[in-house]
Amino acid sequence: MWFKRANRGWDLTALLNAADPRAELAARNLWLVRLMEWLRHPAKRSGEPGLDGSGERALPLLRLKHLLNVLERNPVHAEAFAGVLGSVWHDIQALGLFADVGFASRMALWSELLHRLRQRVLPDTVDTRELGELFGLLFPEPEDALWLAELDDELLSRLATLFGQAVPTGNVWREPMLGGLTVLISGVAAAGLSGPLRQRMDPELLSHKPFTQLGRATEQFSDALQRADRAAMMPALQYLRVLLDSCRLAAESIPRHLEGYGVSVDIIFEVEQMLERLRRIETLLDCLVSPEPQRELARLVSNLVRVTHARRSVRMLFARHYSMLARKVAERSAETGEHYITRNAAEYRDMLRSAAGGGLVIAGTTFVKFAVMALSLSAFWAGFWAGANYAASFVAIHLMHWTVATKQPAMTAPAMAQKLSDIDNDEGLENFVDEVAHLLRSQIAGIVGNLALVVPLVLGVQLLSWLSFGAPLVGAKDAEHVLHSLTLLGPTLLFAAFTGTLLFASSLIAGWVENWFVFYRLDAAIAWNPRIVARLGQARAQRWADWWRSNISGLTANVSLGMMLGLVPALLGFFALPIEVRHVTLSAGQIAAAAGALGLEVLQRADFWWCVAAVPLTGALNVSVSFYLAFKVALRSRGIMLADRARVSGAIWRRFKAQPRSFFLPPKAN
Repeated sequence: MWFKRANRGWDLTALLNAADPRAELAARNLWLVRLMEWLRHPAKRSGEPGLDGSGERALPLLRLKHLLNVLERNPVHAEAFAGVLGSVWHDIQALGLFADVGFASRMALWSELLHRLRQRVLPDTVDTRELGELFGLLFPEPEDALWLAELDDELLSRLATLFGQAVPTGNVWREPMLGGLTVLISGVAAAGLSGPLRQRMDPELLSHKPFTQLGRATEQFSDALQRADRAAMMPALQYLRVLLDSCRLAAESIPRHLEGYGVSVDIIFEVEQMLERLRRIETLLDCLVSPEPQRELARLVSNLVRVTHARRSVRMLFARHYSMLARKVAERSAETGEHYITRNAAEYRDMLRSAAGGGLVIAGTTFVKFAVMALSLSAFWAGFWAGANYAASFVAIHLMHWTVATKQPAMTAPAMAQKLSDIDNDEGLENFVDEVAHLLRSQIAGIVGNLALVVPLVLGVQLLSWLSFGAPLVGAKDAEHVLHSLTLLGPTLLFAAFTGTLLFASSLIAGWVENWFVFYRLDAAIAWNPRIVARLGQARAQRWADWWRSNISGLTANVSLGMMLGLVPALLGFFALPIEVRHVTLSAGQIAAAAGALGLEVLQRADFWWCVAAVPLTGALNVSVSFYLAFKVALRSRGIMLADRARVSGAIWRRFKAQPRSFFLPPKAN
C-alpha cells in the first residue's frame, strides 16, 4: 500500500500522541489506518529478533494486547483514543460495510472485471465517509483475516469494553447492520424475481414464492428485534431462515438448468452473487440474535477481509465464473470427439476413407492457394481470400462427412479427459490406456488418409497440366518459394506449433457458439417462429432447426479455423511479427505441387528432402499442441488433478512394449 513504508517509522507513543478527535475526518481515518499498520508492522529496533511465518501471524495479537495494556494504564491516551473512535463512528456511514463489501454494484461480469482492474491500478483514499471504502485500507493484507479469526474471548471482551467507552450508546452497530440486512434482502429478492434467473429455477422450489415473502418476513423480524420482543422474534427468525433456505435451493437449481440448456457467464455471476448475499445475511442474523455477539462480529470482520481481497483478484473472477462455460464447451467437444476415435477394424477403415476424402478436397485447396498468391494482393486481402479458401474447403469436408486429420485432437482431448476420472482402479486405468491406443491409431489413420490422396492427386494434376498445356499449373518460381519456406532448417516447427494453437482456438470458438446457440434456443426459434414457419412450412422448418442444431459446431469450427489460418498471419504482419501457418496436409500438398513443377531432378535436391522431413514433424506438432491445450482446458474445467502421472505413463509404456501393434493398427477381427 502507498502508506506502508512511511508508517514503519511510527511507534505507539507517537501514534497515541497524534490522536485528535477534533481533526477533519480524513485525518482521523488516516490515523486509524496508521494504527492498524502499526499492529502488523511495528517500527524495527536494533537487535529486535526476526519472526517466522507463525510469529508474523501472532504479531498483531501481541501488539493489540500491548495497545490495550497501554490504554488501560494511561487515561489520557485512552480518552483521546476513544474520542477518535467515537467521532469517526459518528461521522461515517457503516451500512455499506455490511451490505456492499464483497459484492458487485452491477450484476454484470464485465462491469465487475473493469471494477477490479480499476482497484488494481488506481490508489484508494482515506477521504471518505463510507466505512466500506475505508475497510480495505484498514485491512490491506489477506493475512489480516487469519489473526482476526484468532482473537480469543479475553481480547474480544477487552475490545468490547474499549468500544463501549468510545460509543457509549450501546450496540450502535445494530442499526447499520439492520439496514445492511434490508439492502441484502432486497437484492436477493430482486435477483430471484428477475426473468433470467427465475425462468431457470426449478418451478417446484418456487411454488411457495420464497422471494416474494422475503421482504415482509424481514420487516417482522426487524420490528421484533428492535422491540426486544424475544417471543415474537424467534418465530420470525425461524420463518425468515426457512425462506432463505428455500431461496438458496432455488438459486442452486440454476446451474443444473444451465448444464442442459446452455451456459451464460453473466447468469453464473448473478447466481454466485445471490448465494454470497444469502451467506452474508445468515452471518448478520447470527450477529443480531447472539446474546454475546463479540465472537460473531469477529467472524464477520474476518470474513469481510477475505471477501474484500477476493474481490480484487481478476484471476479468481475468471477461474470461478468461466469454469462452467469451459466445462460445457469441453463436454460439447467431447461429444463430437467420440466420433473421431476408432475402436475396431471397421471404424478404422471408415476413418481412412473419410480422411482420403478430406485429402481430395485439400488437393483442390492447394491449387486455389497458389492462385490467390499469384494475384499479388495486399497482405490483408491475400490473407482474407486465403482464409476464405481454407474455410470453404473445411466446410465442404464437413458437409460430406469427411475428415481433416489435424481437427481431431482438439475434439478428442475432452473425450480423453472424461476417461481420467475413472483411473482410480486398475480396470479404469487399463480402459484409459485402451483409449490412448485408440486415439493414437485414429490420428495416424487420419493423417495417412489425408496424405495418401492429397500427394498423388496434386502430382497427377501437375502431370496432366504438363501433358495438356506444356506447363504445370504451379510454376517453377512458386515451387522454389515452397522449398525455401517449408524446409525443416527454417522456422517451420515453430510455425507448426503456432498452427496447433489455432486448431485449439477453433474448437473453443465452436464450443462457445454452440453453447450460445443452445442458450438462446435458436433451434426452437427456427422450428416455431411464425414467420419462418409461414415461409418454410412446419416440416421444413423443423428439419432446418435439427440441421442447424447438429451442424452449428462443425460449421463454426471449420469457418473460424479457415479464417484464422489466412488472416492471423496477415494481421500479425502489421505488428512486424513474421508468423506463418504450417498445416501438415496443406504443406504436403504444396511440396507435391513443387515436385510436380520441378520434375524428377527435384529428387536429387537436399532442400526438397528437408521439406519432406518437415512434414511428419509438422503433423506431430499440429496434433500434439492442439491436443495438449484442449486436454488442459478439459482437465481444469472438470477440476481433475492428474497427480499420479508416473502410474499413467507407466501403464501406457507397458502396453506399448507388450502390444505395440495396437497403437498403429486396429485389433484383428474375431
